[in-house]
Amino acid sequence: MKEKVEKALNKVRPSLQADGGDVELVEVEDNGVVKVKLTGACAGCPMSQMTLKMGIERILKREVPGVATVEAV
Repeated sequence: MKEKVEKALNKVRPSLQADGGDVELVEVEDNGVVKVKLTGACAGCPMSQMTLKMGIERILKREVPGVATVEAV
């Protein structure tokens, strides 16, 4: 599942990088929890929670069966 998550994150990266940020995969747990680290401009952005839930989590759930939630670490 980790490879599928990484592939899906690659679809999100160009949008984040256009705004000076990025996302790094930290861990995929057996229970479907995906842990990511927002970097660059995303790390301190007040909109990062919305980006995480409405952007990254939505795409990962759509692209990778078994993803339950996405958490920032």
